[in-house]
Amino acid sequence: MLNWEELIKTCTQCYNCELGKRRTNIVIGRGNKEAGLLLIGEGPGEQEDKSGMPFVGAAGKLLDTLLKAQMIREDQYYIANVVKCRPPGNRVPTDQEAERCLPYLRNQLLLIKPKIIVCLGATAMKYVVDRNARITQIRGQWIEKKGYWIMPTFHPAALLRDESKKVLMWEDIKKVKQRMDGLCQKQSD
Repeated sequence: MLNWEELIKTCTQCYNCELGKRRTNIVIGRGNKEAGLLLIGEGPGEQEDKSGMPFVGAAGKLLDTLLKAQMIREDQYYIANVVKCRPPGNRVPTDQEAERCLPYLRNQLLLIKPKIIVCLGATAMKYVVDRNARITQIRGQWIEKKGYWIMPTFHPAALLRDESKKVLMWEDIKKVKQRMDGLCQKQSD
């Protein structure tokens, strides 16, 4: 396992697929590196590629609003992506691209040691939970896997395209907050 400094250096020097050769910036993550909550998205978009930070575009602003509305503070979570470089045209990463980046995500998981993981969208769910599952079938349901509580939900970009999903994602994030509060309660007992 690499420490944070080594992980960042390794990712910065990674050209294992075409995405690395096209990127402006590597996008590792943002937030509290010791958080109990890890949110995982698909990959950087145009704004994220420019800034080097995940979820800073319109979808990121919506996600921040949802988290704040549920009283989940920025110091309580870390946000990362399955792939660390922007796929051209914001397309879904290929299996090969994701497979090349997954060791970095696994390393982040080991460093952060979250209790709860939120998979934002089908791509994150595919590589974290189950390659054959459909987000519309398992979103909103808790999955316990390898000692983590995992909540698959929609990617916030999907809410920008289809507002009817906002209520569903709101309920999912509400469940995450309740689980966070419950885990904190157990630790203080």
